[in-house]
Amino acid sequence: MTPSARIQAAIEILDQVIAAARDNGPPADALVKLHFKTRRYAGSKDRRAVRELVYRAIRRSGERPDTGRAAMLGLGVDDASLAFDGAPHGPAVRSEGEPVAAASILPRWIEHELSPLVTADEWPALLDRAPLDLRVNLARADRDSVAAAFPTAALTRISPWGLRLPADTRVDDRPEFAAGLAEVQDEGSQLIALACGAAGDITIVDLCAGAGGKALALAAAAPQATIIACDTNRARLSQLGPRAVRAGATITTRLIDAGREAAMLADLAGKADVVLVDAPCSGSGTWRRNPEGRWRLTPDRLDRVARLQQRLLELAVPLVRPGGALVYAVCSILDREGAGQVRDFLGRHSSWLSQDVGFDAGRADGAGRLLTPGHDSTDGFFVARLVAPC
Repeated sequence: MTPSARIQAAIEILDQVIAAARDNGPPADALVKLHFKTRRYAGSKDRRAVRELVYRAIRRSGERPDTGRAAMLGLGVDDASLAFDGAPHGPAVRSEGEPVAAASILPRWIEHELSPLVTADEWPALLDRAPLDLRVNLARADRDSVAAAFPTAALTRISPWGLRLPADTRVDDRPEFAAGLAEVQDEGSQLIALACGAAGDITIVDLCAGAGGKALALAAAAPQATIIACDTNRARLSQLGPRAVRAGATITTRLIDAGREAAMLADLAGKADVVLVDAPCSGSGTWRRNPEGRWRLTPDRLDRVARLQQRLLELAVPLVRPGGALVYAVCSILDREGAGQVRDFLGRHSSWLSQDVGFDAGRADGAGRLLTPGHDSTDGFFVARLVAPC
């Protein structure tokens, strides 16, 4: 492919990414792969170059551009080597007055929703390329021995289970991964599991388990614990079974019917030592991994997930035994989803108390702690540990 043809390919992919962000379609990485699936003529260098152009354009525009061409024209403002000269298989010559995407880090409407701790000097880090973190399965291996198998690995600064590798490291073909000695998991996500204080033969309910990343971390930390992983999404929850077999973990899964959650959890009332509510959220803490997430988030969607978070917290309350803990977490840096959500919870449940989460990373944010890429070199997470009255 010529340089101009690469630019045109990036424009075509960006058009699809923009449409997917607007209509809740596939993620950008899936669209990049799909584009080249039917274009066998593109070599590996072409694919890498086009992918780089796509993600540079996405990271440059906090606001969702109208078109892929506008996004690439914006990138061309910063990079004179990107030619819009009408070359064969390339983009048409830029016309006077044609829309050009403006450079920005965040959508303007979201700025007032940020936690007050996330000041403007931290915003660029929200889009830095993320490293690859592994969580060592301590039920099967120790961290030092797994680290020795990865010469480029460094011990994570905060998590006692983690290793940090360069972003491009491939691990899914490694024997350590196949043997269940390690799982890919951001250090911040590992700390959510750490906040649960898993130990001994306690009962833990993971109320929004998804594909089970945190349930697996809990099982590794407390092999004798009874862990019940719940979710309403059959496709995501079905991924946990094979992962648990690989890790040697015993985890019970429970598929919950949406709208009937309370009835289907009634048998667990007052029995859980810990309930983890790793709630659906804006995903603003993972924008460095999924920068087009800024284009997907709207005020209406944020309103919907905030209402869902509140509902999930209320579903969790009756499951917690007296003196037990409710751990609330979101991969978000927005106040309404983090400190604000917990502040409202404690206003509704005045007999509940907040408790230290068990680690000193991040910064105190209301009744919980906030981790951010700029401050902690993790994905953005808010976590709080709330204790039921005895």
